[in-house]
Amino acid sequence: LNMSIVNPGALPRYEDIDANTRRHCEEVILNQSADGKHVERFLEFAEAVKNPPKNVPGPAGAADAPAAKDAWRNGTYTERLQHGLINGIDKFVEGDVEEARQDLKIPLLVIEGPLMQGMGIIGDLFGAGKMFLPQVIKSARVMKKAVAVLTPYMEEEKRLAALESGEDPNQPKYNGVVLMATVKGDVHDIGKNIVGVVLGCNNYKVIDMGVMVPCQKILERALAEKVDVIGLSGLITPSLDEMVNVAEQMKKDGIKIPLMIGGATTSKRHTAVKVCTKYDNGVIHVLDASRSCTVVSSVLGKEKLSYLEDIKDEYKEIREEYYATLIDKKWKTLAQAQSKKPTIDWSLVPPKPKFIGNLMIKEHPISEIIEYIDWSPFFQVYQLRGKYPNRDYPAIFKDARVGEEARKLFEEAKEMLEWIVKENILKASGVVGIWPANSVGDDIEVYTSEKRDEVSCVFYGLRQQLDIAETTYWSQGDFIAPKGVAPDYIAAFANTGGLGCHEQREKFEATGDIDKAILLEAIADRLAEAFAELIHKKIRTTLWGYAPDEKLSLEDLLKVRYQGIRPAPGYPSQPDHREKKTMWDLLDIDRLSEGTMTLTESYMMLPGASVSALVFAHPQAKYFSVGQVNLDQVQEYSTRRGESGVEGTEKWLGSTVLGYEKK
Repeated sequence: LNMSIVNPGALPRYEDIDANTRRHCEEVILNQSADGKHVERFLEFAEAVKNPPKNVPGPAGAADAPAAKDAWRNGTYTERLQHGLINGIDKFVEGDVEEARQDLKIPLLVIEGPLMQGMGIIGDLFGAGKMFLPQVIKSARVMKKAVAVLTPYMEEEKRLAALESGEDPNQPKYNGVVLMATVKGDVHDIGKNIVGVVLGCNNYKVIDMGVMVPCQKILERALAEKVDVIGLSGLITPSLDEMVNVAEQMKKDGIKIPLMIGGATTSKRHTAVKVCTKYDNGVIHVLDASRSCTVVSSVLGKEKLSYLEDIKDEYKEIREEYYATLIDKKWKTLAQAQSKKPTIDWSLVPPKPKFIGNLMIKEHPISEIIEYIDWSPFFQVYQLRGKYPNRDYPAIFKDARVGEEARKLFEEAKEMLEWIVKENILKASGVVGIWPANSVGDDIEVYTSEKRDEVSCVFYGLRQQLDIAETTYWSQGDFIAPKGVAPDYIAAFANTGGLGCHEQREKFEATGDIDKAILLEAIADRLAEAFAELIHKKIRTTLWGYAPDEKLSLEDLLKVRYQGIRPAPGYPSQPDHREKKTMWDLLDIDRLSEGTMTLTESYMMLPGASVSALVFAHPQAKYFSVGQVNLDQVQEYSTRRGESGVEGTEKWLGSTVLGYEKK
């Protein structure tokens, strides 16, 4: 077979195709069979499907497929429960669970029998790549609703058992207990939530402590619950140091529980170099949700010691390679790097903005924001990754492996978006500001008025310093005209698409709809990014108006074909998250948003689905990454910030930016 045209929305799962049909298809697709007559057999088979003999049931795929669709309802309660779990169907789960309870008498046996057997099948299918994450999340929803039916009966049996013997025998037999938490100062947890769902589908009890959890509370809960594994999650750079702190405290307290590390800012190298050296009882970096079950089962299995020893050896090699790169690194001194700053044409300084000051955008219509959504990261949240050239939206729908599931998920997202708009579930608000500014060295002075005689605040800059034979070494301040050269300006904004998300998520979780809770969070994140795209466009075309005639498509916007840039404080071009506080105060967000948008002590924005950025308008401004910096720059930068030492800067830049081992 060279080509076939199919309707992907009507394709069954591979395992659901009956063995006879599957054998015929595989022989033709692979062009191989024992007797070489597979084409003839397939044509005969196709004719039988098309014109089945009267009174003889046709093979799978015949015209009676609609009737067969609900044939699973004729099975035993075990078959029905497992079918519902695997296919994410919760319509009949309450009745099927009740039937099983009445037959088995003991609620625990329903969980340990048909339900756990079904989840075991799901875990195997997911591990083999035959089920995708969105399907697993739906299965977890069905499981949660099934357990909710049994919980009242189990609670009563637990009470009676406690009265009789003082023990608690009526508990499910889990494969293990995993405690998960987003570390102190960090608010992002969608990835952690997905890992929890995947582990739950593989019969692990998951204790989710939520976000911004202090070290001591994590360890106290871990000991109280007698957990088998602790999992830490984080998004921002300071979270890396907090993970190191947790590992150090675990060693100090004599805890011997394996520690999993995960999250967008984490890496195997950081885990090997910084975390693994602080704790001796197993530290493992987990790349994504699909790897979590393998790691947990390995650290709890018979080969635990051998597995951890292999991890330790692997991480030792990574450390040795890392320290070797430190020796080989070459640096420009800060003065040398500054002497190689880019040459900017200051005759191209953007015009005076049409608006100067701060502006609150309250509850902007979601319907307008939807037009600016970039859907590609949405599918990445669910680990749906197409292969080139079908990697991104909308080409991902053409991908042979994940295309069908991606389209189904997309339809669910659009349906939820319609509901969000109709019921006013989420609200999007933001604050925009534009002010006079000029650069002074690597820093940017922002002024209280056009007189430019009073400094409102300073945005401090870091410059590229690692010597990799470049001719130019960049800093954010390079894009603002130097003081005395020309009057220039800078803009900034912070926005959220997640007002109301937390409250609605709690409602979903209360009803067991965890798939909807995760979908809602993913959509809120997309709305926040889309709103940022829209705000930046309004700055360029109307508020500042330096590109009033801009006519760009969404594809053009996502490919950054507009004039200027909008880097976020705390990210590659200025990795110090403390700059966000400067921007926050300058925008007067606490007052203008009436407390609906806030910063945590680690400079993370709440609600979690929020975005902030500085806006540079010069046509030569471009995105770049500072990369690593050396001690001489850290010292001078700290001095400019008015600090007596480098400790604060070293803490907030973290080991990923520091090009040396801090003392």
